[in-house]
Amino acid sequence: MRRRSRSDNDGNDDHSFHYDHSGADYHGAPGPSAAASLKDVKGAVVRIVAEGTFVDPEAGALYNTAGSGSGFIIDPSGIAVTNNHVVTGAAFLQVYVNGENKPRNARVLGVSECSDLAVIDIDGDGFPFLSWYDGPVTAGMKIYAVGYPLGTEEYTVLDGIVSKENADGETSWASVDHVIEESADILPGNSGGPVVTENGQVVGISYAGDQAGQAFAIAASEAQGILDQLVAGQNITSLGINGQAFIGDGYSGIWVASVESGSPAQKTGIEGGDILTALEGLVLATGGTMADYCDILRSHTPSDPLTVEVYRPATGEYLDGTLNTDRTLEVAFALQEDVNVTDTGTSYTDYMTIYDDMGVLSVDVPVEWTDTYGGSWILDDQEVGLTIIASPSIDDFYNYWDAPGLFFGASSDFVGVYDETDLLAIFDFSDSCNPPTRYDYDDGLYEGLMDIYEGCGDIGAAFVNIAAEPADGAFLVLLQVQISTDADFEALDRAISTFYVTP
Repeated sequence: MRRRSRSDNDGNDDHSFHYDHSGADYHGAPGPSAAASLKDVKGAVVRIVAEGTFVDPEAGALYNTAGSGSGFIIDPSGIAVTNNHVVTGAAFLQVYVNGENKPRNARVLGVSECSDLAVIDIDGDGFPFLSWYDGPVTAGMKIYAVGYPLGTEEYTVLDGIVSKENADGETSWASVDHVIEESADILPGNSGGPVVTENGQVVGISYAGDQAGQAFAIAASEAQGILDQLVAGQNITSLGINGQAFIGDGYSGIWVASVESGSPAQKTGIEGGDILTALEGLVLATGGTMADYCDILRSHTPSDPLTVEVYRPATGEYLDGTLNTDRTLEVAFALQEDVNVTDTGTSYTDYMTIYDDMGVLSVDVPVEWTDTYGGSWILDDQEVGLTIIASPSIDDFYNYWDAPGLFFGASSDFVGVYDETDLLAIFDFSDSCNPPTRYDYDDGLYEGLMDIYEGCGDIGAAFVNIAAEPADGAFLVLLQVQISTDADFEALDRAISTFYVTP
C-alpha cells in the first residue's frame, strides 16, 4: 500500500472537546445541523492545500511545493479531521470550503503520526459538519468515498462496499489497529476525506490505496478514541515528522520528508531528508512498515527521553542524540567520508540475516558472503564464547587484505577479565596498518570503543574493530569488518545496524 497524497503543542491542557450535534452554536442560537443525507455531505468536505518544503527519497528537496488532500468538518466552529501526512511539516495550509474560490487559513491543533490523523481549526464558524456512524460496520455495507482527488477543485463521490471489516493497517507511513478495506477507489488527493453511509455519517477516513484497486480507510472508532486529545492540542504517538518507512542499500529506517517546527524531532536537530535508523537501539523499518517505530512511541509517554540514530544522506554522516533532552544530534562518525580505500568495487545485491549455531547471535551480511561459520569462539585454544564469521572466502578473509568479511563474537567469560580497551589491544593490527583512530562507540544497545585502521596491506584496505558491552555488562562483543572496496562500507553500515545478541 502507499499513501495517496501529500505543530507541535506540548498539550498540557486538561480539558476535553465534545461535539455538539444539536444544531445550536456556542451561544445557544440555532445553527447548522449534521448532514443527514449523501447530498448534504458536500458542504462539510474540504480541500486542503499544504505548502512547504519536502524532501522526497527519489526527487530530493522540493521547495515551495503544494500538496493536496481532503478533510471534513466535525463541528460548526471549523474543527476538521484529515490525515497527518496531508498537513505535518507544511509551512501553511489553505483550506477550500464548500466550493469557495478563496481559501481559508487553518492551523493544526494536534496530530498522530502512527494513526495518520490530524485535527485542524479552520478560520470562521457556522460550518456544515458531519457526524459519526455508530452502528456495526459489516462486509457488503454500501459506502461512499468523497473528497477532492487528483488535486482537482471538483468534489467527487465514488461508491462501493465494505470489502473487509478489519484489514491490516500496517503501512510504510502509519501503524493503525483498525482499518476498513472498501471497493470505492481512493485516488491521490482523497487522503483525509470521509467514507460515508447513504445517510451522510462517517464510517472511516480515507488514507490508502494500492495498484490492485484495494482502498483503505481508518475506522471511525480508531479516530474517535483520540480526537479529544488532538483537539486539545496533544500530539499522540508523534515526534513531529512527516515520514515513511524506507529500505535503502544496506540500511532501513524512517525517511523524514519534513519536520514540524518546535517538535521534539526539530529540537533534537532532525531535518527533512534524514533517515531515522534506530530508536531506543531498535533498528527501524526492517519490514518496510512503521510498526516498530510506532510500538516504541506507544510504549513511552510523549516526554520520555528516547535515543535516536540518524543517517543523513546529504552529507554521509551518522548522527545520534536523545529526544526530549538537551542532547541534540551529534556526528557519530562519517566513515566513508574520512576513510579511503583504493578500489571502488560494486554494490552488493542484497543482504541476509545469519545466526550462530545456537541461534544467539545474529547479523545481516551481503548475500555474496556465502562462506559462513557459526560455532564456538576460540581464543588461545580456549573456547570463550560464540561467533559468526562471514566472507566470500573465510580463509582469504583471515590471510589477505583484499578479501572482505566480518567477525562477530560475544563472550561472558571476558567479563571481569577484560574490558573494551583490553579486547582491542588483543586484536591490534598496527603491524599491517596505520595506527588506528579511536572513537567512543554507542549504538543505543552496546557501548564501548571503536578502532579504525587505514592503509592495511599493499592494497590500502581499512579495518573496523569494535569492542562493546550492553548496559548490564553481561558480556563483551567484538565486531570486526574488513573493508577492501568502497562497496564494503555498505556491509559495515548494515552490520552495525543489525548485530545483536539475544539475552
